[in-house]
Amino acid sequence: MYTAMTMPARPPVAATPMAFARVIAQAMTRGGVNATEVLKLAQIAPSHLARADGRITSLQMELLSGAAMLALDDEGLGAFSRRLPWGSYGMLARASLTSPHLGVAIKRWCRHHGLITDDIALRLVVQGDSASIQIEERLNLGKHGAAAREFCLVHVLRNIHGLACWYVDSRIPLQGAQFPFAEPAHAAAYKHMFPGGPLQFDAPNAAIAFDARYLALPLRRDEKALRQMLKRALPLTVLQYRRDRLLVEQVRQVLLANADAAHSAEQIAKLLHMSARTLHRQLKEERASLQQLKDDTRRERAADLLFRTARPIKQVASAVGFRSEKSFIRAFRQWTGASPAEYRSRG
Repeated sequence: MYTAMTMPARPPVAATPMAFARVIAQAMTRGGVNATEVLKLAQIAPSHLARADGRITSLQMELLSGAAMLALDDEGLGAFSRRLPWGSYGMLARASLTSPHLGVAIKRWCRHHGLITDDIALRLVVQGDSASIQIEERLNLGKHGAAAREFCLVHVLRNIHGLACWYVDSRIPLQGAQFPFAEPAHAAAYKHMFPGGPLQFDAPNAAIAFDARYLALPLRRDEKALRQMLKRALPLTVLQYRRDRLLVEQVRQVLLANADAAHSAEQIAKLLHMSARTLHRQLKEERASLQQLKDDTRRERAADLLFRTARPIKQVASAVGFRSEKSFIRAFRQWTGASPAEYRSRG
């Protein structure tokens, strides 16, 4: 699932705990693989590997993990009672790619994960406005030590969170994360690995929580994008998207809820508890505009009314927020290349 690459001249800031590198090195040793060459590839000196307070960069972690997975032919890195052969997580990503929205994709991923190992069970839980992905440990993940158990749970949660963000091409801020072990010495690194919400240790299980509205976002990736992503998938677990697709859907919901009203930026922004300036700026970051969303919503609503009802054109124009039938006909022709009457006759 991961590919090796050359190290850059100026590596990024080191934030990943060296403890995770030790877990991977120990997994290679148990699997009969010489870890020395893999550590060398990731530019991790054996003397540094033993440092309790050591840190490595995300790129070093990518190189180390990818090479170890290939050498062991195990994308689980020895964490589970049976190997996860190379391509297992890519298979899970592909199996969910045709989902209509993120909620279905995550449910499928969790269900399919149980087909490749039954050591853990994942499930999506929605309670009110919050959604969480939870891990149930069914077999002993700590058979190789507490650090190995910690790394496994962290790895799985970061994997599904990163993939979820990639599926919808959006940042999905976390409302919180919890873990069923004592706070580790490198707990400060968890703020980088699970940013956005409070962290809880000694919890009943491992889980991440986020706004449930993200579950309704449609997937924005195809097979071509998946093949490209799988060439270098690990950065998904550390990439922080700036774009937040949820805002576009929130604006759409406001417009659809009152399709016959002429909404101003100030009115919409007030309903979303932000300023009009912030609304315009964030929509621009998402490569969208309020006018574009208004037009899209009006076009969809008008096309639906023309197709499903026999309402006069003037009534359809009024229903989608136009005061003038002429201005509606002009706008509809710009949207579709046909007049409302022509569109209706084709349907």
